[in-house]
Amino acid sequence: MRKSRKILQNWQLYIFVLPAFLYFLIFHYIPMYGVQIAFKNFIPTLGIWGSEWVGFEHFTRFFESYYFWDLIKNTLGISVYELIVGFPLPIILALALNEVKDSFFKRTVQTVTYAPHFISVVVMSGMIIAFLSPATGIINHGIQFLGFEPIAFLSDPAWFKTVYVLSGVWQSTGWGTIIYLAALAGVDPQHHEAAIVDGATRFQRIWHINIPAIVPTMIILLIMNVGSIMALGFEKILLLQNPLNLESSNVIATFVYQAGLLDAQYSFASAVGLFNAVINAILLITVNKIAKKTSETSLW
Repeated sequence: MRKSRKILQNWQLYIFVLPAFLYFLIFHYIPMYGVQIAFKNFIPTLGIWGSEWVGFEHFTRFFESYYFWDLIKNTLGISVYELIVGFPLPIILALALNEVKDSFFKRTVQTVTYAPHFISVVVMSGMIIAFLSPATGIINHGIQFLGFEPIAFLSDPAWFKTVYVLSGVWQSTGWGTIIYLAALAGVDPQHHEAAIVDGATRFQRIWHINIPAIVPTMIILLIMNVGSIMALGFEKILLLQNPLNLESSNVIATFVYQAGLLDAQYSFASAVGLFNAVINAILLITVNKIAKKTSETSLW
């Protein structure tokens, strides 16, 4: 009765929560019913219940395949590379912008840096292909101007990871900076005033006041990034992928797309996708537990 009374008293709040609740229920939880096809030899005409149960056959097939370790290496290689390069840059940019006193310059830099976030993946991929073209790309024109030979960035497997990561940095760094600037806005100015009176330099104030203020935000975002380290978005990779760079660009997400939608191996693709999701869940829980033990900040 007490809980019902509280719900009735705060019904407006529950109305606000309802759309989000329905979204996750309909598009995330109910579809989990279909995960069982990873353990079946799914035939669309027979349906999920009518298809033959094969247990872990599809998982075994994936683990024993010749491309298993290549997919793991490429997925982890791009994800870890992206985490190492892309995670610190929004923090550095936010700390730098926080020290800028010229509001016009600050707003201009913010606008220029987070504007690429609103460019669609398709358009962004087209821009990357155009910029990196060996014959007409602006990047290769610059390289030739400096006296070097043009580089076929998207045809050389050795360059694919760098192209993917740096283009991601270009598109997402400014947007990520907004979160840290919001955290820095909560720093009490009196702390800086007291530090200035004590003779602290600007760098010392950044190190001892600003950085500790954004550490909880950093930990939460790091947990979320590590928890999705295997869930590499396949859209941009698929758009930049070609037969020449397939050695470096073929990741689990693109393999699931190829096997599931193009080759119609629904059960096999579901098994690979489920394996990917389980690894992500394990990483998320592990990193969250480590963060909880080493600091007071965690997702739960």
